[in-house]
Amino acid sequence: MEKREKLYEGKAKIIYATDQPDKVIIYFKDDTTAFDGVKKEQIVGKGVINNAISSLIFEVLNKRSIPTHYIEKLSDREMLALKVEIIPVEVVVRNFAAGSFTRRYGVPEGTKLEKPLVETFWKNDELHDPLVCLEHIKLLKLAEPEDVEKMKEIALEVNEVLKAFFASKDILLVDFKLEFGKTTDGRLVLADEISPDSCRLWDAKTKKKLDKDVFRFDLGDLKEAYQELLNRLREK
Repeated sequence: MEKREKLYEGKAKIIYATDQPDKVIIYFKDDTTAFDGVKKEQIVGKGVINNAISSLIFEVLNKRSIPTHYIEKLSDREMLALKVEIIPVEVVVRNFAAGSFTRRYGVPEGTKLEKPLVETFWKNDELHDPLVCLEHIKLLKLAEPEDVEKMKEIALEVNEVLKAFFASKDILLVDFKLEFGKTTDGRLVLADEISPDSCRLWDAKTKKKLDKDVFRFDLGDLKEAYQELLNRLREK
């Protein structure tokens, strides 16, 4: 597999073309940001850990026949994936109250929701990723309504698989964000990454945070928290 030109660089990853037009190489950076990039830092080795965690989780999902862009982990910092056009609608699944949900609705952090809540957000940094409903998505022409419904359906399926997977490691899946894209042949697949950058993960007993909230709110050493998470996910 030959790595070619850079196609895109985001806050945490770089996407490179390959000699196969339907495949890309995703490089995980050490950059860490929060609050729409207001808080930022380079944490050496963070990209290596996130690549390992994301690859491991995608492998779990692929084994359950959930459609993803993931093909294989190539190196410490790189994974091979299908090339996709990202749909600018993020899907968030919440099992417990946390983050923006607690700020919007005043529900105490850690409150278990009666059933998983699925929310959709417009992927737009300038507007701070606003919450949108299906009518907004249709009006703004962000995605086809049938694709949004399928994204929600897949997100709930991912939730059931990952809740059980994390529970087996004594970890609570509090909430998580998913991105989706269309492959070059038009298939809808789960894309981007699934890591502690995009999930809230708490120790099931102590409620210790093992995700990016450690960085957001200066709760300790982020790399140490991510490494603990990876070690626990690797346990048999």
